Amino acid sequence: MGKVIGEGTQPLICTPLVGRNQEIVLAELANVLEKKPDIIEWRADFFEGIANTDEVVTLANKIKGIAGDLPIIFTIRSTREGGQTIPLSDSEAIELNAAICTNTSVEYVDCELSNLPEHFQQLCKVARENSTKVIASFHNFNCTPSKESLEQKFKQAEQYGADVAKVAVMPKTLEDVLTLLSVTLEAKNKLKIPVISMSMGGLGAVTRMFGGVFGSTVSFAVGQSSSAPGQVPIEDLNTVFYIVKKSMGM
Repeated sequence: MGKVIGEGTQPLICTPLVGRNQEIVLAELANVLEKKPDIIEWRADFFEGIANTDEVVTLANKIKGIAGDLPIIFTIRSTREGGQTIPLSDSEAIELNAAICTNTSVEYVDCELSNLPEHFQQLCKVARENSTKVIASFHNFNCTPSKESLEQKFKQAEQYGADVAKVAVMPKTLEDVLTLLSVTLEAKNKLKIPVISMSMGGLGAVTRMFGGVFGSTVSFAVGQSSSAPGQVPIEDLNTVFYIVKKSMGM
């Protein structure tokens, strides 16, 4: 039985797969599995065959088959939230997510809060019918929005019926980092669903290491290749988590 986001006393470590084709993705997977992450995220927006649903579903099933008990997050990150340019509209991306729910045993699909509410609801319905969980995500690679704005994103995720709420933002000052951590702690205490948060880039790297203390349930780490600025190598993250757990008695 694989680990579940929101359970346990320390954040789960997730490593991304960002290969352009099946051969590279599977080679990446073999490499990161040796480093023993808790979760694998397949960033399908990097995949050149993303317009072919059958090809994507086939590769998702291969990834899941090789990963075994390790949970998989299927993610199509849009360009407006820092992803790659893909030949799919928002509604087509939702349909591809739905196909993953219907035709694979992938445990999580990521859906951005910037999608139309009806598209988000449509995916949640299909996900529930297939026992897949939805991560509602918000990313801002330019700045850290206000505390009130971030609080609203976390609340919106729960209101939309998501299973996990994720917020990732770019800090310009250490005060921005503190804002993110403060909102995370508040969301952890107020929401009924698990939260994931991170402050990106060099300034925000501390949140990837210590975000769990404030309630973030997942930290994204470099397995072979990075999918966002500020990601820490999985080996370093394991060391930090061990020290934090030992020091705080978590």
